[in-house]
Amino acid sequence: MSQSPGSIRSLIRPTTLKPTVFWQIAEDIPKPLNTTLVIISIGVPLLLWWLVTTFGNIDPKFLPSPGKVLEAFGRLWSTRELLKDTVASLWRVGVGFLFAAIFAIPIGVLMGSFASIRALLEPIFGLMRYMPAPAFIPLLILYQGIGEEPKITLIFIGVFFFNSLMVMDTVKFVPKDLIESTYMLGGNRLQTLFQVIFPHVLPGIIDACRINLAAAWQLVIVSELIAATEGLGRRISVAGRFLRTDEIFVGLIVIGVIGLAFDLLFQYLLRVSCKWASQQR
Repeated sequence: MSQSPGSIRSLIRPTTLKPTVFWQIAEDIPKPLNTTLVIISIGVPLLLWWLVTTFGNIDPKFLPSPGKVLEAFGRLWSTRELLKDTVASLWRVGVGFLFAAIFAIPIGVLMGSFASIRALLEPIFGLMRYMPAPAFIPLLILYQGIGEEPKITLIFIGVFFFNSLMVMDTVKFVPKDLIESTYMLGGNRLQTLFQVIFPHVLPGIIDACRINLAAAWQLVIVSELIAATEGLGRRISVAGRFLRTDEIFVGLIVIGVIGLAFDLLFQYLLRVSCKWASQQR
């Protein structure tokens, strides 16, 4: 008589801990609880922020209230300055990250699949990974000037090597039994790469890109210090120079919201393109 997976999990679940909905390892929680926790995650910090700025004796130049930040947002949006800054930063991040992903994913797959490619590239990639991308700014200005090229290249440098090595590590852990089974069924190397290895590691590749996109947004702030006339990083820098703390918060919140939107987009892409992986998580 067969048993359902749920009954099997109940048999092997440790009995030393009292099972609760909140503390269940590797299991989903009910949607109402999930929604409540999400609201708490965002709502509690906002409430504390409002309480501290309303009842605490704090200079608004050091910590503006949520209302002041909303006023600054409306002011910058009405003059279209915030829109121009956001579009400029999105363009730089998008182009730099896209080029990094286009080159990093196939190189990472090759490094993870072939020990020869890994021995050839992993040492230099490992060396470059520990070099801080902002340290290349003087060379980028020297080689590319002060236009858009050094800004995009800085983001490329900061993402490419990490992305390649993370994809490589994902490919290295493909079960060898899966590859050997493909050869036994008559598959060649190209079929193994494109029909077995790549689909198997696609969820890991999407996760690697999702994680490294955050690094791209961190670098865009630094890149816009290179003679930029617009961008969220420049907006934050200028606001800090004149102690417009409310505008600094506006820039930070906009970056956070955009980053969260992209994070949700990658999660949606994972669910749509790798339904089998989403069901296992």
